[in-house]
Amino acid sequence: MPTILIKNARVLAGENRLIKQDVLIKNTYIKQVADTITVSADQVIDAENALLLPGLIDVHVHFREPGFAEKETVVSGSKAAARGGFTTVLAMPNVNPVVDNPDVLRQMLALNQRDGIVKIHQYAAISAGLDSDHVDDLDALAQAGAVAFTNDGKGVQTADTMYEAMKAAARLGKVLVAHVEDDSLIHGGVMNAGPAADALGLPGANKLSESSQLARDLVIAQATGVRYHVAHVSTAESVALIRIAKKEGVHVTAEVSPHHLLLDDGMITKDDAMMKMNPPLRSPHDRAALIAGLLDGTIDMVATDHAPHTAAEKAQGMLKAPNGVTGIETSFQLLYTHFVKSGVMSLRRLLQVMNQAPAAAFSLSDAAVKVAAGQKADLALFDIDHSHIVSKDEFASKGSNSPFIGWEIYGQTQATWVNGRQVYAAERSQT
Repeated sequence: MPTILIKNARVLAGENRLIKQDVLIKNTYIKQVADTITVSADQVIDAENALLLPGLIDVHVHFREPGFAEKETVVSGSKAAARGGFTTVLAMPNVNPVVDNPDVLRQMLALNQRDGIVKIHQYAAISAGLDSDHVDDLDALAQAGAVAFTNDGKGVQTADTMYEAMKAAARLGKVLVAHVEDDSLIHGGVMNAGPAADALGLPGANKLSESSQLARDLVIAQATGVRYHVAHVSTAESVALIRIAKKEGVHVTAEVSPHHLLLDDGMITKDDAMMKMNPPLRSPHDRAALIAGLLDGTIDMVATDHAPHTAAEKAQGMLKAPNGVTGIETSFQLLYTHFVKSGVMSLRRLLQVMNQAPAAAFSLSDAAVKVAAGQKADLALFDIDHSHIVSKDEFASKGSNSPFIGWEIYGQTQATWVNGRQVYAAERSQT
């Protein structure tokens, strides 16, 4: 592999303090970080004062293949990840066939390895087809290479199923990830139940669907000792429950999506399926609680829940369109713009929730967590000095179902490296 020298990058050296550094990459590792590096290299890249961070980690993506290649593929999804500054992702098992047995898992791992340009770890399902009450052979799935277990997209409806799954995951030392949703409280809702749904005449989903099942799971998690992770937290009650559980010693971590941090149901003023996702956008009060939870550490990390769909699907309106929005190409940029640049959050905290906390929670030993000699050369370079308008035509993803099209952001990705190999490059001066 060529030796790469990155010149004139800014590296984080405090909560928000940046210092100019050069970084030398040799083989798959960072060889040296210093104020000035003068050795010869096969490639020299002038970072032009851009921000250099360890590559971002997203523990919740949907790359859709196999079964739904019209929405996304491993090729397009991993290109989108690299364009967003992500070097490691964890892919959900709700493809077709569902990743619920070792044979399908091995095929999925081979596909990820063959077509992915970033590091792709693969989830396996908790139960057959994501909705059976019978727990899969988690031992065999772990042995075959599952990073963790989840029925994402569907809540585990039966407490005994969750109990048996948690016991197995605890024995295996694997994380169990829950999409918490009690189906009996949804009542056909397509957005959060409340004044916004009433004003639009659309059926609303009771937010107790999330918090009631979460309360059940936290009690079972405490009893089993499992490492339990809550996907896409969306309600104030859920934040409060997680905060209490952590104080009680439950091994729980939680994620929040950028769209739940930046949007709420009060912003849905028309039938707009670009604002339809599951869990739905909640109230302004819930959104404030999510931000507070992320700032105080109750919520450990940000995950995009990148969920591409075709334009035709999303054109059907709130009643018929599928849930989900894309996000992996705009997540760091949106959060940097609206939280770091505005002074709400430090850059170090943003790095923690988008890199270090995911790496620790899921034991991702192959991911870089700082820009330092000896770390894997998983790196991303961001332009934090110039603004950019999000356009539907610029995405590497097949999906452009983003509610953030037209938003002004800072922090556009300039380059991404995985194991020392450049997998994304914007137009920059290079020699």
